[in-house]
Amino acid sequence: MTDVRGGTPTSSRPAGSPGPTSVRARRILVIDDEPQILASVQHALAALAERVDVAATAAGGLALAAVSRPDLVVLDLGLPDRPGVEVCRELRQRAKMPIVVLSARHSEQDKVTLLDAGADDYITKPFSIRELVARVQVQLRRTLTPSEAGSTPIVTPDGRTIDFARRRLRRGERELHLTPIEWDILRTLVTQAGRTLTHQQIYDAVWGDQPGNPQQYLRVHLTNLRRKIELDSTRPRLIITEPGVGYRAEFGQ
Repeated sequence: MTDVRGGTPTSSRPAGSPGPTSVRARRILVIDDEPQILASVQHALAALAERVDVAATAAGGLALAAVSRPDLVVLDLGLPDRPGVEVCRELRQRAKMPIVVLSARHSEQDKVTLLDAGADDYITKPFSIRELVARVQVQLRRTLTPSEAGSTPIVTPDGRTIDFARRRLRRGERELHLTPIEWDILRTLVTQAGRTLTHQQIYDAVWGDQPGNPQQYLRVHLTNLRRKIELDSTRPRLIITEPGVGYRAEFGQ
């Protein structure tokens, strides 16, 4: 496995070709100021896109993004000319493509800040190239594959059938009842499957401007929702908790 520690790859072995369920992007942009990491990531992602562009500075990355309009950006936060969080915000203001952040920061607050700034996923250093490729594949499937949430019922690995159009949840022949809030939370997560959403992002999507404590509200509703859709609510497989950050749906991944 290729391992990147503090920006230095310990192996140059490629991560391998994408699997049969992968989608291929038109262009991917990698922004990183460390030549070794830049070359390693560019090589690893070559199988996922027609072209992988690279930039070593924030200014160069933003200029390339404006011209090439990539399907996905891999962004390192440790850039020499501008804070990576600012670059993330500017990229998000310009376009909706997924942004996968590479960061040496591990705190929960750092992760929340990144996601609220517009990042779709984050990988903390040291990281494996295989993990990066897998995360990028998830984001490409999420954005380049037509969404079926809302039109076609979803059948979960545990045998639940979720029909958003009719607001019906079935387990075999048995129909389970979800409250309107639970449906709104579930739809928010499923339409962004594979992406970690912060407590605030989910709260804003479901409750709008209503005052309240996002983490407290969601904890109660997610507990009830998991009891209805998970095979074992104490060991959830469909809605994953990112401690201190938020939640991620693994539907269809």
